[in-house]
Amino acid sequence: MKEFYKTIAKEARAEFVEKRSRFIATAKPVETEAEAVALIEELRKKYWDATHNVYAYIIENNNIMRYSDDGEPSGTAGMPVLDILKKEGLTNLVVVVTRYFGGILLGTGGLVHAYSKSAKLGVEAAEPITMALCRETRIRCEYSMLGKVQSEIRARGLTCGEPVYTDAVEIPIHIPVGLFENTKADFIDLTNAAVSFSDGGESFICTGPAV
Repeated sequence: MKEFYKTIAKEARAEFVEKRSRFIATAKPVETEAEAVALIEELRKKYWDATHNVYAYIIENNNIMRYSDDGEPSGTAGMPVLDILKKEGLTNLVVVVTRYFGGILLGTGGLVHAYSKSAKLGVEAAEPITMALCRETRIRCEYSMLGKVQSEIRARGLTCGEPVYTDAVEIPIHIPVGLFENTKADFIDLTNAAVSFSDGGESFICTGPAV
């Protein structure tokens, strides 16, 4: 299993006009092929009067890649959209580009350019992010150490939950699996062993914008 992958943060839309043709890109994060197909069908119904509803999607599980020109000349629509997703290194997402024909032919090169541009605009609107395989742990410390521990969490850019205040303080944090043991050791050194940990499971967590 990969420890990192790039995807998008949310469903978003972007559109532009090229020689009177209107292009609407819809991008959405998905986990399965069924979710991707569901969005495609939803948009086909929503934009039932559009000339084309071109799509491409990539699913990490089983390395699935699909695309459709939806009636555009072969290689001028779906493949350029898929190429943008691959070029950006993205996975677990679907992009549908809806076209309303404006009466002026764009030609092969013009179509490739328009669908590529539309896909890129849609992806940018959906905010590319990095997902990291992280292990959850709860770091426990005395109140006197809270400021130092929280400062170190922020300095390392770790994702954390709300502190739980009892006789001491417990903060749930997520640490990338490749850094897990070293990070725990660093916290122990920083606090002169004044912290303890209760480890949990692993899951993918957003660690920030895609770079």
